[in-house]
Amino acid sequence: MIDQPGLCGANSNIDKCMKHAAAIETLMEIARALASPSEIEEILKQIMYQVSRLLNPRAWSLLLRDEITGELEFKVVISDVAEKLKGVKLPRGHGVAGWVAENGQALIIPDVSCDERFAAEFDKKLSFITRSIACVPIKSHDKVFGVIELINSIDCGIFDESDGQILTTIADFAGIAISNARAVEKIQQLVITDDLTGLYNSRYFFEQIEYEVERSRRYHSPLSLVFFDLDHFKGVNDTYGHLTGSRLLTEVGAVVQKNIRVTDKAARYGGDEFVIILPHTEKSGARAFAMKLHKDLREAEFFSNSGNLLTVSGSFGVASFPDDASNATELISAADDAMYLAKSAGRDSVHVANHHKSIAITK
Repeated sequence: MIDQPGLCGANSNIDKCMKHAAAIETLMEIARALASPSEIEEILKQIMYQVSRLLNPRAWSLLLRDEITGELEFKVVISDVAEKLKGVKLPRGHGVAGWVAENGQALIIPDVSCDERFAAEFDKKLSFITRSIACVPIKSHDKVFGVIELINSIDCGIFDESDGQILTTIADFAGIAISNARAVEKIQQLVITDDLTGLYNSRYFFEQIEYEVERSRRYHSPLSLVFFDLDHFKGVNDTYGHLTGSRLLTEVGAVVQKNIRVTDKAARYGGDEFVIILPHTEKSGARAFAMKLHKDLREAEFFSNSGNLLTVSGSFGVASFPDDASNATELISAADDAMYLAKSAGRDSVHVANHHKSIAITK
């Protein structure tokens, strides 16, 4: 019998049985990982550990696909150059990994020098020599989430079709894990999101303000809160109808979203009232933020459903912890009081709390 080239250079029945048994054990380990309550990143690391143990690649990586741009990002990397690759992004369709992600098909390439899809620039930059690649898509229900890519078998430098079949099965498990995790994330996001504006809802705001005040207290970091509501919003509903009013709230939410940082938390408090939590922000910074948002609202163009230009302004209140409050409830009250003083002073202005009093900043 003539041996055929494979993972270990021998394709005997004994080798096949051992490899099959190892594959079954690996899949059982992965199934156990999927059943655990671990975070998705930990599950993916467990999956890739099993890949490494079973298929013995010299280097391997898991790349996730950006749903909007199609770029692939190295999320889990095991190799001598792992630190240089972690977080690196590949343009859509670039290289073997890009081709696999775009086409949703696995590739086993025994000799990359004979395949035009191989992109050699990483080898040149990292002083690495790639000979053989096994790359499979991570997908679920025909949706590609990313790829798993193995480079150079430690034993013989060549991957074969049986390796590809095992890797594809493992990648399917990874696809299930990612799909489930994203479904849970989506449900969780819906629970805390206001349907109309896309900002957080009031329930989530109350949870977060308590958390942020406690964190501010613990680390002695400043925290500010901005309240505002739209001036004469009832008149918009009465004149142009509730459809226009609802669309206006949606568009105001978009203006707020454009102004906040990643660390800020903006919520629809109720009706036409909005609130923004500004962590690590002193009163002067919160005041500047409120004045800019006030200006952006005035300058933005809003239209009724019938095409009439709407004049939109807001009344703003600003308060900070611990300057104006000793707890979350007092901070909310201080910012709310400042906002209502802005309204009673003629609307269309920013008021800043000053130890539970309020001073006008702009009109």
